Amino acid sequence: MSRILIISNRLPLNLSKDNGKLRVERSVGGLATGIGAVYKSKDSLWIGWPGYDIKKILSEEKNQIVTLLEKEKCYPVFLTSNDLKQYYGGFCNNTIWPLFHYFNSYTKYDHTFWTSYKTVNEKFCDAVLEVVRPDDVIWIQDYQLMLLPEMIRKKLPGAKIGFFLHIPFPSYEIFRLLPWRMEILSGILGADLVGFHTYDYVRHFLSSVRRILGYEQTLNEVQAGERLVKVDLFPMGIDYVDFYDAASSTAVKKEVEHLRKIVGSQKIILSFDRLDYTKGIPLRLQAIDAFFGRKAEYRGKITLFLVAVPSRTNVSQYLALKKHIDELVGRINGKYATTDWMPIRYFCHSLPFKMLVAMYAAADVGLVTPLCDGMNLMAKEFLASKVDGTGTLILSEMAGAAQELGEAIIVNPNSQEELIDAIEKALAMPQDELQKKNRAMQKRLKRYDIHRWIDDFLNSLEKAWLSQQANMERIMNSEMKNELKEKYATSSKRLILLDYDGTLVPFSDAPEKAKPSLETIEILKKLSEDIHNEVVVVSGRNKDPLANWLRPLAISYVFEHGALIEERSGEIHSEEMLSMDWKKDILPLVELYTDRTPGSFIEDKTYSIVWHYLKAEPLLGFMRANQLKSDLESLTSNLGLAVVEGSKVIEIKNNRINKGRAAQLWLSKQKWDLIMAIGDDKTDEDLFEVLPSEAYSIKVGLGSTKARFNLSSQSQVLPLLWNCIKASEKLLNQQ
Repeated sequence: MSRILIISNRLPLNLSKDNGKLRVERSVGGLATGIGAVYKSKDSLWIGWPGYDIKKILSEEKNQIVTLLEKEKCYPVFLTSNDLKQYYGGFCNNTIWPLFHYFNSYTKYDHTFWTSYKTVNEKFCDAVLEVVRPDDVIWIQDYQLMLLPEMIRKKLPGAKIGFFLHIPFPSYEIFRLLPWRMEILSGILGADLVGFHTYDYVRHFLSSVRRILGYEQTLNEVQAGERLVKVDLFPMGIDYVDFYDAASSTAVKKEVEHLRKIVGSQKIILSFDRLDYTKGIPLRLQAIDAFFGRKAEYRGKITLFLVAVPSRTNVSQYLALKKHIDELVGRINGKYATTDWMPIRYFCHSLPFKMLVAMYAAADVGLVTPLCDGMNLMAKEFLASKVDGTGTLILSEMAGAAQELGEAIIVNPNSQEELIDAIEKALAMPQDELQKKNRAMQKRLKRYDIHRWIDDFLNSLEKAWLSQQANMERIMNSEMKNELKEKYATSSKRLILLDYDGTLVPFSDAPEKAKPSLETIEILKKLSEDIHNEVVVVSGRNKDPLANWLRPLAISYVFEHGALIEERSGEIHSEEMLSMDWKKDILPLVELYTDRTPGSFIEDKTYSIVWHYLKAEPLLGFMRANQLKSDLESLTSNLGLAVVEGSKVIEIKNNRINKGRAAQLWLSKQKWDLIMAIGDDKTDEDLFEVLPSEAYSIKVGLGSTKARFNLSSQSQVLPLLWNCIKASEKLLNQQ
């Protein structure tokens, strides 16, 4: 089993100095609670900041710290107070955190913050390189280290790297506000697998990648240069058994009895959060105020336990939030409290685990209504602590957990009316109905717990990496190219089949602009003048202007995927008997999609209709292409037509016509010493399919293909052909 390197901003422990002696204490909350309960049971090493300012560390103490942490299966990244101020307090907490949670008015775009963020990510990279072994699995956690995957990838190209974002990934409209958006996306895409809590975050990430970087995507796989990066959702679980067993323990039951004595017969509503503006605590308190104001019959019968654990106490928004909450609590208690009833009991400090579980277990209602939250594990912890199945969960639809916990009372946290109605409904819900809902959610949480989440991610990472390796094995390296070059030089009967757009020339935003370069013409001239070569340009294009661009080269042509074939001898083969009556039925539908998709246009060929959307807005074009393809497939099923998806095109043609069928004309002529075919899209798969197994079939780009080899980009095609030509010329000169 490979060792797992878990890399996060903080270690699952804190390092401190007491009377000159170094001490280690376990951290509480977040990743420390989640993954921390599991990592020690695996062969793993946790890399992160140990919670200690490097300026306080004497040089001779560094080795001592490394040794001390090694016993805890940890390795330190030493950060300075300035790092923490600019990187963590600055870029992480004043740029990424508010922006990704849709508080863009709180977001600061400071270049100094960004520079520090890059520097600290580089420090983490250096730390990884100090300890990494060849077979290690590298699992990077969260928004503080979004540049790290790419940094490690550059140093260790074959590494197995996963990245998980524990906060929301915002919509494209929000994310594009970030000046360093391209660097962030490229950094994340250094991983083999990128994980999110919900499909919404996956969708937002893929949308930003498509729109900002322009990378192609298929089935949640992003083609990033020579690599395919898998993007998927993994809703994080909790250690369900740990909470359930704790709630069943004698110690917790005693705490529950104590809490119940404090409130007597009153029902408990529990609000438990970090003190953060994303949690919506003031709106929650305002709803409680309005609830008691409108529902006087509940006064004296309900107590709100408000727990707000301090965080980021040096950030101005948090200081203002704390003051605002203090004032709201004081005002509500002042308005409604009586001699024997306190509406709100306020705890502004962290709670030990036993007390936390006791509050969960004692509460009649869990009020979890963040304005935006990546997951919110507290909602899951609340349910896991309900041994008897009682206790109603009110959950914000803006929390990632809402997508899993549909039986809870789901609310919009911005709607005071919904919150008031939800509280009344929760208090009045029949016990049998409540238990039925809770048992369903508990069963789900127990099945997909933290252990299952970790295994699911790591197994998916393994599959993604193996798929990556398989793709890399097909990409033509120098050894494969040399083999082709030598085979070409020593062969006397060569068949060379070349696609045009995306192969011989880059894609253009309009077909008429894709003229061949002088280099392309020169290569084709050299190839066609060699008496040992039969050169065929196999294209989906019309005869004009392609034939005019490439004349007077002595080559053969396949036009419109095989509807028209023109051999270099001048012999012509055409599908003249094909009926084109279908066009009058299909063209209006394609025109409708053109009208609805700005930037798209129609190319009406002799034997086909092509809808181009290269110039359309990427996401709109992708969506319209899927819709058009679906509509066309139902319309053309009985017409003998094929709907072919190419690179930013949808083509409708007779299903008898394809490049593979056209190539049979040359394949049947004689036995070839070398067959080389290069193409870039789905129409070339028909060609690759009919070639003999020893042929050099080469797909330009990555992804699933019937070709033997891949080139990562069109820019590598002409150099490959040049090398073959030069190898042949060199051999001739030596003879």
